Amino acid sequence: MHPNLTRAELTDRIRARALELGFEAVGIAPVRPSEHAERYGAWIGEGMHGEMAYLAREDAVAKRADPGVLVPDARSAVVVAIGYYSGDAEEADPSRGVVARYARNDDYHDLLKDRLIALQEWANAELTPLGGRAYVDAGPVLERELASRAGLGWFGRNTMLIQPRRGSYYFLGVLLLDVELEYDAPFTRDHCGSCSRCLSACPTGALLGRDEAGAPRMDARRCISYLTIELRGPIPRELRPLIGNRVYGCDICQEVCPWNSFAEPASDPAFIPRDGMEGPELIEWMGMTQEEFSRRFKGSAVKRTKRRGLLRNVAVALGNWGAPEAVPALAAALNDEEALVRGHAAWALGRIGTEAARQALSGRAEVEADAWVREEIALALGTDDRRQSDNQ
Repeated sequence: MHPNLTRAELTDRIRARALELGFEAVGIAPVRPSEHAERYGAWIGEGMHGEMAYLAREDAVAKRADPGVLVPDARSAVVVAIGYYSGDAEEADPSRGVVARYARNDDYHDLLKDRLIALQEWANAELTPLGGRAYVDAGPVLERELASRAGLGWFGRNTMLIQPRRGSYYFLGVLLLDVELEYDAPFTRDHCGSCSRCLSACPTGALLGRDEAGAPRMDARRCISYLTIELRGPIPRELRPLIGNRVYGCDICQEVCPWNSFAEPASDPAFIPRDGMEGPELIEWMGMTQEEFSRRFKGSAVKRTKRRGLLRNVAVALGNWGAPEAVPALAAALNDEEALVRGHAAWALGRIGTEAARQALSGRAEVEADAWVREEIALALGTDDRRQSDNQ
């Protein structure tokens, strides 16, 4: 430590610099083994992480259980938060898609990590050499537990970290450092009370309430964010109608949370929505080429789905809209190079059910080589006895 700085002074300087860099809240917690490791392991054991295998890897589980394994000699966690609320209502027009608010701007992973690295580099140059590493939702770190331990908020029933008088529309970042700092008092009170609006509002029933220890539980396999982003294959047929017009992520459990009535629109230009990301026209997106996808979503979190995943989601949204106007775009998608897109386009055409839609399906049935897509076409046409009620 700098010979002229006490631990408290070093802490104050780091906190002040973090705020200067644009972070809106800063909390500091000691690095120690997770109090949630056992519950996390049980959640993995129940398979509720779905296809997110990276969450269940033995090394990743060990690192989440103890950040000291992740960054040897780590002593302190500087946890930062910055708001991304766009202040608008969700798109009620079913012909337009809904993108989760956090993904409407440039990719937050890069934006926050760059600032955290800048914070560490400044401290190294101006205060004292610090070893450590920055994490933003991409490494094996339980950010919300560290944030709660650093006094920033509590775990809501929707599994989000909720900040008093600020809500939950915040990105979190963590800087693990090998120096002892002054620590904030942990946030120990649950302010959700008896409110269960998020559980009632979740269309797919992904939120499961609290366990016997009071921790919020979620079945990620039913979460719309998981289904539209993390899931790489077909969306389960029984869940497709419940997704509505959400094409990337979901904010429902945050929208109904009373604490988000305090949320204020983001003031940082980096977190203001890009043009075209609020209420995009579904028909226009359905015809997106790979080149257009790459150009439009460069530097965006949406690129995570890849083109095939996004168009899968758009096809489902068009099917839920159910308008004949969508038939030409969906019929064209039956010829897409990606089977994932063709199959969901077939489902959507079955939902619309016009003569033009049936003709498109029948025509594709004659040439389709993929077995799963053929099954989707048969279900959409009603020629398969496994036809689901939502296809009728």
